[in-house]
Amino acid sequence: MANKEQLALIKQGVNAWNEWRKHHLEGNSHSIDIVPYSATLREADLSQRDLSHVDLYRVDLCMATFQGSSLYKANLKKAALYTANLRDANLIRANVQAADLREADLSMASLRSADLTGANLQRATLYTTNLREANLQATDFSLANLGEADLSLANLEEANLREANLREATLYTTNLRKAILQDAKLMGADLREADLTMATLRETNFHRANLSTAIFSVANLIGATLYRANLCMSNLSLANLCMANLIESDLHKATLVGSNLIGANLYKANLQDANFNQADLREATLCMANLVGADLREANLCMSNLREATFCRANLEGANLHRATLWEADLEGAFLKGATMPDGSIHD
Repeated sequence: MANKEQLALIKQGVNAWNEWRKHHLEGNSHSIDIVPYSATLREADLSQRDLSHVDLYRVDLCMATFQGSSLYKANLKKAALYTANLRDANLIRANVQAADLREADLSMASLRSADLTGANLQRATLYTTNLREANLQATDFSLANLGEADLSLANLEEANLREANLREATLYTTNLRKAILQDAKLMGADLREADLTMATLRETNFHRANLSTAIFSVANLIGATLYRANLCMSNLSLANLCMANLIESDLHKATLVGSNLIGANLYKANLQDANFNQADLREATLCMANLVGADLREANLCMSNLREATFCRANLEGANLHRATLWEADLEGAFLKGATMPDGSIHD
C-alpha cells in the first residue's frame, strides 16, 4: 500500500507532490505502490522513477511526466494520460486497456507485450516505439505518429489507423485483420507476412513498402498507392484494387484470383507467374508489364492498355481482350484458346 504521507500529498494536489518528490525521492527508487481509486496526479513529475507493478487504475495522470520511468507490469487500465510524457518509458507487459493516451508522447518507449486493447492513442507520438507482440486490438491510432515503430507480431485486429504515419515501420507478421488504414502512410514499411484480410486500405500509401507474402484477401485497396511496392507471392484474392497505382510494383507469383483491378495502373509491373484467374482488369494499364507465365484464364481485359506487354507462355484461355490495345505486345507461346480478341473474334 502507498504510505500515508504520499496519499496525503496526493490529496493536496500536484504542487505539494512535486515539492515533496524533489526533496525526498531524488536519487532513490521509492515509488507509489497503489494509488487510491479515482485519485489525481495531473501534471505530476514522476520521471526517472521505478514504478514497476504500480496500480494506477483509472487515475488522472493527464499532462504527467513519466520520462525514463519504469512502469513494468503496471496497471494503467482506464487511466487518463492525455498529453502525458512517456518518452523512453518502460511499459513492458503493462496493462493499458481502455486508457486515454490522446496526444501522449511515447517516443522510444518500450511497450513490448503490453495490453492496449481499446486504448485511445489519437494523435499520439510513438516514433521508434517498441510495440512488438503488443495486444492492440480495437486500439485507436488515428492520426498517430508511428514512424519507424516496431509492431512485429502485434495484434492490431480491428484497430483504427486512419491517417496514421507508419513510415519505415516494422509490421512483420502483424495481425491487421479488419483494421482501418485509410489514408495511412506506410512508405517503406516492412509488412512481410502481415495479415490484412478485409482491411480498409483506401487511398493508403505503400510506396516502396515490402508486402511480400502478405495477405490482402477481400481488402479494400481502392486508389491505394503501391508504386514500386514488393508484393511478391502476396495473396490479393478478391481484393478491390480499383484505380490503384501499381506502377513498377513486383507481383511476381502473387495471387489475384477474382480481384478488381478496374482502371488500375500496372505500368512496367512485374507480373511474372502471377495468378489473375477471373480477375477484372477492364481499362487497366499494363504497358510494358511482364506477364510471362501469368495465369489470366477468364480474366476481363476489355479496353485495357497492353502496349508492349510481354505475355510469353501466359495462359489467356477464355480471357476477354475485346477492344484491348495490343500494339507491339509479345504473345509468343501464349495460350489463347477461347479468348475474345480485340476485334471481337474468338480465338480457336
